[in-house]
Amino acid sequence: MGGLPSTLKNCSNLIMLDVGENMLSGPIPSWIGESMHQLIILNMRGNNFSGNLPNHLCYLKHIQLLDLSRNKLSKGIPTCLKNFTALSEKSINRSDTIYRVYWYNRSYYEFDSLSLGDYTFDVTCMWKGVEHGFRNPELFLKSIDLSSNNLTGEIPKEVGYLLGLVSLNLSRNNLSREIPPEIGNLSLLDSLDLSRNHFFGQIPSSFSEIDGLGKLDLSDNSLSGRIPSGRHFETFEASSFEGNVNLCGEQLNKTCPGEGEQTTAKPQESAVNGDDSVFYEALYMSLGIGYFIGFWGFLGPILLWLPWRNAYMRFLNRLTGYIYVWLL
Repeated sequence: MGGLPSTLKNCSNLIMLDVGENMLSGPIPSWIGESMHQLIILNMRGNNFSGNLPNHLCYLKHIQLLDLSRNKLSKGIPTCLKNFTALSEKSINRSDTIYRVYWYNRSYYEFDSLSLGDYTFDVTCMWKGVEHGFRNPELFLKSIDLSSNNLTGEIPKEVGYLLGLVSLNLSRNNLSREIPPEIGNLSLLDSLDLSRNHFFGQIPSSFSEIDGLGKLDLSDNSLSGRIPSGRHFETFEASSFEGNVNLCGEQLNKTCPGEGEQTTAKPQESAVNGDDSVFYEALYMSLGIGYFIGFWGFLGPILLWLPWRNAYMRFLNRLTGYIYVWLL
């Protein structure tokens, strides 16, 4: 409990700082960003840290896993988060990461006679709403979790610079305004949780461009309009959108107000169908008249004119005789 000791700022080569699930309190020290430039993993979740998110955290250009969830942090999300260089890159430079991890801890290995392959980071963090343990997450996981705080204001559009993000969790805060469409730029995003805030407006259509998005939770906000369609967006269940009274779409089995215009087109369609029926009726009538005229045009003279009638009867007699002989 208490605050972080200031003597930690002398540990400038720290790669991971995990103080999660304690009773630490007070503001997040600015010297974390000022002195610990090598940090890859910073886990401070499940404490009582208060105050705002210091801009000095943006100095952590190597940070890949930032978990400050379940604290008492307030005010807004700093726009300088675009300075998270490692999170802005789509791929992880594994050789550089391994070099920095093992190089800065070389004396540790030499002292304990350990081989480099024996060293691992074991970190427990929330993943898609479930607590998971990860081994060496610095080699594959890029995540920001600021959930369950008292953050206010909007999501800065600068979040769109973090192209390497795999998971973003800002749920259970007091964030508001519209969701920035720039989040749609995060093509590697696998989990996005913005639930239980005060966002309003429409869901950005750019979300449907995130092909690998496996978990989406926008529930319990004030979103409105039609849920975007296309690609895999129809696979998300109603629970991803519930609690938004003015939201509509197939996922919620709720018809959008604008769909009423489609019903006005039906009379036009019926009018077109009516024109077709008139056409076919005239066609059938013409065929009937043509058949009648052709039939009686041929048989009329035969039945009414005696020479033609006699010749026609002789023809039928001969034809009947040929058929009878052929059958025998």
